[in-house]
Amino acid sequence: MNLKVKRSIKFSVIIAVITFVLAAIFSVISTSILGQVMWIVGLGVVFLIVCIGIFFDMLGVASTAASEAPFHAMAAEKVSGAKEAVVIIRNADKFASFCNDVIGDISGIVSGTASAVVVLEIAELFQSQDQIYAQIIVSVLLTSFVAAFTVGGKALGKFFAIQSSTKIIFTTGKCIAFIERKFKLNILPKNK
Repeated sequence: MNLKVKRSIKFSVIIAVITFVLAAIFSVISTSILGQVMWIVGLGVVFLIVCIGIFFDMLGVASTAASEAPFHAMAAEKVSGAKEAVVIIRNADKFASFCNDVIGDISGIVSGTASAVVVLEIAELFQSQDQIYAQIIVSVLLTSFVAAFTVGGKALGKFFAIQSSTKIIFTTGKCIAFIERKFKLNILPKNK
């Protein structure tokens, strides 16, 4: 089997396992938080989850739109984050897959589940005979609003990602360099 195909299959399996674990963690945390707070706080949690998805979608798009050239001189001068930016751009397919597909899609799924919990909490505020109608109305309105916020936010994020891809990837590279240095973690693959 071709080496590129083997690497692609290996990456796909790894990303699927990471997605499973992260989805379980996000789901458990959001459900446990939402079960103990008022509906208005729950609504805030839903929009925080959506904003995380929008942010990571923007990072993924920026990684595919950015050019490697501006970072070579900075990397030669040992500017913090420049080497990481080059690695991000060279691995844009994997970075974008993680940001857009793993984090972005998990955020979308978890925000949908969290919205359902918030809808049930809001519906409980109404009298029992009106509860079914209230649940339907609140469900339709909240689901529509979350969907509109998600799609509109991602569209705006894509615009900024394309227009400011160099700044976004450089800032991301600096953040990753800081985390790797401070916590002694390897977030990005190292060049061999």
